[in-house]
Amino acid sequence: MPTENSGATPGAPADLSHAGAVVDKAIEYMTGQNIGSLAIASALLGGALGLLARGMSDEAVVQVLNNAIESVRSGELRRMDH
Repeated sequence: MPTENSGATPGAPADLSHAGAVVDKAIEYMTGQNIGSLAIASALLGGALGLLARGMSDEAVVQVLNNAIESVRSGELRRMDH
């Protein structure tokens, strides 16, 4: 998924790892607050889409979503190790 740090920026993998760890902690916290999985996922997805929309064209956001849909259809999403 493209980000503002994607490409040749050497810090992108570390940024992605750090962001992922923060999201994991946020999910853990919300789960501990008895917030349902669907509500958590919907809030995270909405926030992610808002962030993408601020930095990308609508067509680029659609392409990101199409890539995500293809990952679901191909089974790749279920094979991801979380």
